[in-house]
Amino acid sequence: MEELQQILDQALQQFSAISDEAELEQVKARYLGKDGSLTGLLKGLGKLSAEERPAAGARINQVKQSIESALQQRRDALQQNKLSKKLAAESLDVTLPGRGMGTGGLHPVTRTLERIEQLFHSLGFATATGPEIERDFYNFTALNIPENHPARAMHDTFYIDHQHVLRTHTSPVQVRYMENHKPPLKIISSGRVYRVDSDATHSPMFHQVEGLWVDEEISFANLKGVVQDFLQRFFERDDLKVRFRPSFFPFTEPSAEMDMSWNGGWLEIGGCGMVHPNVLKHVNIDSEKYLGFAFGLGVERLAMLRYGVNDLRQFYESDLRFLKQFN
Repeated sequence: MEELQQILDQALQQFSAISDEAELEQVKARYLGKDGSLTGLLKGLGKLSAEERPAAGARINQVKQSIESALQQRRDALQQNKLSKKLAAESLDVTLPGRGMGTGGLHPVTRTLERIEQLFHSLGFATATGPEIERDFYNFTALNIPENHPARAMHDTFYIDHQHVLRTHTSPVQVRYMENHKPPLKIISSGRVYRVDSDATHSPMFHQVEGLWVDEEISFANLKGVVQDFLQRFFERDDLKVRFRPSFFPFTEPSAEMDMSWNGGWLEIGGCGMVHPNVLKHVNIDSEKYLGFAFGLGVERLAMLRYGVNDLRQFYESDLRFLKQFN
């Protein structure tokens, strides 16, 4: 009995002095482990007489329960102490001002695309989309640019294989749309296009928006009216003037370059023309009955003019100092 009391006192004293949970478990093994002192006494009960065994067993179990209880209390105390230290380290001063949440914003090119689409929707144009990896047929042949035609060299094309390219313009969307819809047609197509070119005013990837209107009584006058109305509303300038200079595009005839008045001079803004009869024939539209016009505008160029950006590369360098201006 005296030995049991010594074991209990020693265990309680050691438990109270321990400040580490791992060390506590090691000390526990000295008393309650397979080779622990209390376990050894339990194993020795068989050596006692039948009369002594019940009382000794009851006392050993009583001491064992006391040790287990003290052990659990010490565990709880250590865990509580650990939690208190963690909470103290992570405590919040509720009197401090709140941390401001950063807010993102739309990219200026995205803003420009949304404005363009909104203005053309108000003129009755629908939006059409198409793949960026395009078949050679849709990117060139269906647009009256057969193989070995010199006009193909104008596009500085990224070829994937002999049948597929990264589209050089959004005009293939118009061809695909005309294949599946009957006139009258009135659409715009916008998206990324790719050409082998890169400098302060050119990027190998940029955005275009193209318009198409096919109906029975469409003329160049309709084209001029639509383009001028759009540009005046886009730049919010009623005094903005537009002029058309004769040009050449294989998929329109007659074709023209579009210029607008800007800072006392003229600035090229895109290309346009009446849809070539061969393009209509490729999509089984009667070119004797229907006429159409098409135009193309560079989205980045419109964004640069609207926001006063001098270098096209700023749109794609991910400089937050630049982009935050558009939040």
